[in-house]
Amino acid sequence: MKIKAVIAAVVLAALSLTGCSAPSEKGLEYLQEEEYDKAIEEFQKAVDKDDNPGDAYRGIGIAKWEQEDYEGALEAFKSALENGAEKTGTLYNFIGCCALRVGDASSALNYFNLGISQEDNSEELLQEMKFNVVSAYEQMEDWESAMSKLQEYLQEYPDDEKAQKEMTFLETRL
Repeated sequence: MKIKAVIAAVVLAALSLTGCSAPSEKGLEYLQEEEYDKAIEEFQKAVDKDDNPGDAYRGIGIAKWEQEDYEGALEAFKSALENGAEKTGTLYNFIGCCALRVGDASSALNYFNLGISQEDNSEELLQEMKFNVVSAYEQMEDWESAMSKLQEYLQEYPDDEKAQKEMTFLETRL
């Protein structure tokens, strides 16, 4: 995922909101500065105060993702959903990517599909999630489904060189 762009978008959106709490603002600043432990600490303060916990958990998830703590990020992102964070394609994609990283391809597939169904997706995010669906099927060793999804993907994005290479790989699996 192109995390730096996601962090910038999250920071800009949060700072444009009125009523954003001090811990969340500080947490966003720490995310931008790549001081992830401090960001987690600030977002946790917001969670503890029950001050927009959904967004605070999302911030914790992003920080843990950047630290490559995928289990921790997965837990935080799920907590974000449970605590009222907006259900966006970006959030579902994060959850799906975390699930893939911890070896739960079946759950990842579900989250990618939920993400694809959201209305807020940019074309770039939609393309990424569709490719991630292929990756989830591959991790499950469901080569036929992976091939089918990759063929659909390549019809939509024929110039994607990474996907073309993936087709060569999948052809060796069937």
